[in-house]
Amino acid sequence: MTNWQSARQARDARLEAGARIANGKIVAVHDATRLLEAVMRPGDKVCLEGDNQKQADLLCAALLAVDFSKVNSLHMVQSGVVLPEHLDVFDRGVAKKLDYAYSGPQAARIATMLFGGKIELGAVHTYLELFARYFIDLTPNVALIVAVSADRDGNLYTGPNTEDTPTIVEATAFKDGIVIAQVNEIVERVPRVDIPADRVHFVVEAGKPFFVEPLFTRDPAAITETQILTAMLALKGVYGPYGVRRLNHGIGFSTAAIELLLPTYGERLGLKGKIATHFALNPHPALIPAIESGWVTQIHSFGSEVGMEDYIRARPDVYFTGPDGSLRSHRAFCQVAGHYACDMFIGSTLQIDLQGNSSTVTTARIAGFGGAPNMGADARGRRHPSEPWILAGREANPDSPAPLRRGRKLVVQIGETFGEKNAPLFVEKLDAISLAEKLNLELAPVMIYGDDVTHIITEEGIANLLLCRSPSEREQAIRGVAGYTDVGRRRDKNQVQRLRERGVIRRPEDLGIDPLHADRNMLAARSIKDLVRWSGGLYAPPSKFRNW
Repeated sequence: MTNWQSARQARDARLEAGARIANGKIVAVHDATRLLEAVMRPGDKVCLEGDNQKQADLLCAALLAVDFSKVNSLHMVQSGVVLPEHLDVFDRGVAKKLDYAYSGPQAARIATMLFGGKIELGAVHTYLELFARYFIDLTPNVALIVAVSADRDGNLYTGPNTEDTPTIVEATAFKDGIVIAQVNEIVERVPRVDIPADRVHFVVEAGKPFFVEPLFTRDPAAITETQILTAMLALKGVYGPYGVRRLNHGIGFSTAAIELLLPTYGERLGLKGKIATHFALNPHPALIPAIESGWVTQIHSFGSEVGMEDYIRARPDVYFTGPDGSLRSHRAFCQVAGHYACDMFIGSTLQIDLQGNSSTVTTARIAGFGGAPNMGADARGRRHPSEPWILAGREANPDSPAPLRRGRKLVVQIGETFGEKNAPLFVEKLDAISLAEKLNLELAPVMIYGDDVTHIITEEGIANLLLCRSPSEREQAIRGVAGYTDVGRRRDKNQVQRLRERGVIRRPEDLGIDPLHADRNMLAARSIKDLVRWSGGLYAPPSKFRNW
């Protein structure tokens, strides 16, 4: 006779073992490792937060200290590999296999460990892809999550950095998994119930704030004149002509420059109210001047940003906030919004090849993807029309009948032809291909595929790939904005000139932009201190960004 309760019985056995260590749901901090040894089994799928920004650092340390004979060969299914301890668990043999999405701070070490056989790689995912697999074939047996506070029943308040928590808990708690929460403090009543108590099995009071990475703060003082030039090209050559109002900005100084030009150059172009009104975006401090100048109507966020809490609380018309006043972020919902509800993604990358494929992976660094492939993909399930979407679709396929023509999401790659340490942005072959060959991967870790990319912007100009009618035109359009890189120097000058005459390539002078006018004085804020002033003193930047 089939036992339809086996998973539930296994969960109850784990809960019973954990209950011996707990007082109700509360577990003393010095018993955290014992709790993990009680509820975990060798080979378990474990989701450790491990988010883009906030980290369950205490539970990670507790996991690192487990008795190897009791807990080993774990399959980690976490979106962010951010702390050194996230990789220490593999060095120690506690964990064996990894499925993840983002590893920026640990990009070099994760490459070394993959090459050295310390980690068995499942796959490098996008955020939505990994979240989806939590509900299909990567469902966690144990989730180690993090929140600001909990009451004694186990209701959790996540504060501004909700991030991945609801998605992880939903997948784990409703499929007979164990949910353990690290919280800063136990309180009589939480300010807002973000995760109900019936989905939380154990709570560990850390007694101190969890680690949060200020991932989205860019100091205006570090923005270069070249980045200002590419921002001017973007605003006049893409944002304005397409009337892009709903969009997502990737992380980087190029997009920070755009944000800081909205109240100055954007105002001069007469674009206020016509572009950049609705964002799927973390609370970028660089956007404060545009918010204060009345450009931005609404922002939904993947996570929060250190120091932005009071500013967000004071601007509920713009941000999604709860009755307690703090931000309610949600990575899965915001990723969906960026994928389906936004008309444009604009971001940077490390390498672009001749087909427009791009990747942030090199042979020495495996940074993962995060959400860029979701933001930077043409959502083929989309059905609602908008002016930018319709216009881009018409440019890509002018001969198809209008009622049956698919629109196109604008996917823009923006950067300088030579990046950090003079590394060329444009290459004949992505390092991601070489990495796949070295690791015998079936699929190379390409971040955004070329057939999704619609525009490439460099200081050389804009390549509108929607207007290319053959692979050869596409290649020459890319070479045409690749500057003095090897890829750029191998351009066919005659074909590039013909593409320019057709408007496929547009140089700064074609748009009436003088590169000499790309000056830092154009930025609405030229320092972190300026951003604090713009915020009326509400923005409290992390200490590493304070130089006054």
